[in-house]
Amino acid sequence: MSPVLAGLFTTAIQLSGQQRLAMMLPLCLSIAVVYKTTRCQRMSEVPAAAGVLWVTIVLGMGAVGVGLWSVFSFFVQRV
Repeated sequence: MSPVLAGLFTTAIQLSGQQRLAMMLPLCLSIAVVYKTTRCQRMSEVPAAAGVLWVTIVLGMGAVGVGLWSVFSFFVQRV
């Protein structure tokens, strides 16, 4: 294996918090597309169904994140 390829897979890329959050969007989209591809009867239904599921996943993960952040903030203020 060449040193360039070895460096790509052994060196971590430094990402900011916003960049990590942005990386969640394509991951959620790929999960939604794969899931809806296995569930829809016709392929013409997949784009709309995957879009709705993608928005649902992103909003759900955002709500869970805000909920956990608020619980964390509540307990940190108590200490």
